[in-house]
Amino acid sequence: MAIKSLIINPGSTSTKLAVFEDETLVFDETLRHSTQELAGFEHIFDQKDFRKKMILDFLSEKKVDIHSFDVVVGRGGLLKPIPGGTYAVTDALLADLKIGVQGEHASNLGGAIAREIGDEIGVPSYIVDPVVVDELTDIARLSGVPECPRVSIFHPLNQKAVARRYAKEQGKKYEDLNLIVCHLGGGVSCGIHDHGRIVDVYGAFNGDGCFSPERANGLPPLSLIKLCFCGKYSQQEVTKKIIGGGGFNAYLGTNDAREIFQRIENGDDYAKTVMDAFIYQLCKNIAANASVVKGRVDQILVTGGIAYQPKVIEAIRDRVGWIAPVTAYPGEEEMLALAQGALRVMRGEEKVQEY
Repeated sequence: MAIKSLIINPGSTSTKLAVFEDETLVFDETLRHSTQELAGFEHIFDQKDFRKKMILDFLSEKKVDIHSFDVVVGRGGLLKPIPGGTYAVTDALLADLKIGVQGEHASNLGGAIAREIGDEIGVPSYIVDPVVVDELTDIARLSGVPECPRVSIFHPLNQKAVARRYAKEQGKKYEDLNLIVCHLGGGVSCGIHDHGRIVDVYGAFNGDGCFSPERANGLPPLSLIKLCFCGKYSQQEVTKKIIGGGGFNAYLGTNDAREIFQRIENGDDYAKTVMDAFIYQLCKNIAANASVVKGRVDQILVTGGIAYQPKVIEAIRDRVGWIAPVTAYPGEEEMLALAQGALRVMRGEEKVQEY
């Protein structure tokens, strides 16, 4: 009998839904939320009941019996740092989602809504590999300034899903491989997976690693200090220059890699320089991660939206193919990854984690 799952993935202005039977997608939908609809909520967590009602109303319109689900899975939020895995939405986990221990984000709503629906129909609720997955080694945390440790906030859900997919395709276990996984989206992360644990990562959140379509990472610290204290910008404005307004946006006024490649084809030399610099910095991150496992890398995996660009994959292969073969998995399958996390627990392949 197939296990039927309801998957809930809240974003800033939308809530993605999917229904799976085992790993087969039955249907998916993106529920949009206008600025006006969300304006009345002072805090993101205040949106919980509004979004939950939209989900239940939509399922009712689709004539989906809410009691037909065996499990409800939500996108994990900004919790305390935790190892990877599938976590039951316990009272403690729910409390930390509500207060936002590492910040407010729409993903904090995923586990909370999943818990309420799951409790109402008498089935388990889970989150899977949230953005705060932290499996760093002790030496990977040191930055040189004790007050500013390196942190692990990135794209573990998609990274681990792609790593497991590659391992399965090779007839091997994820836990038996050394993999470098690069997620190339609006934010970019590059992690070294050492036998099933992401022991170091250039993350997308805290200014670590290569710049990305929307973020300026790896800034020279003294230059950043001067920028912060020059008197021209507030803290909020500096943050916006780095997160959201940085990277491709800062250099080219767009975060769309497709548009940049079109400019390059039209002879825009500056656009080519920016794209080359992005790939150059990413490959330095890949090579640095290879040193963590002393060069013993089985495969380099590239995923995310930019992985749809063959020229990016070719350029990465040209620079770091000497470390290990490069395989592309364009796009991301976060909804499937959430369903798979629940399935591993419900099939007894993996123990549920306790927060």
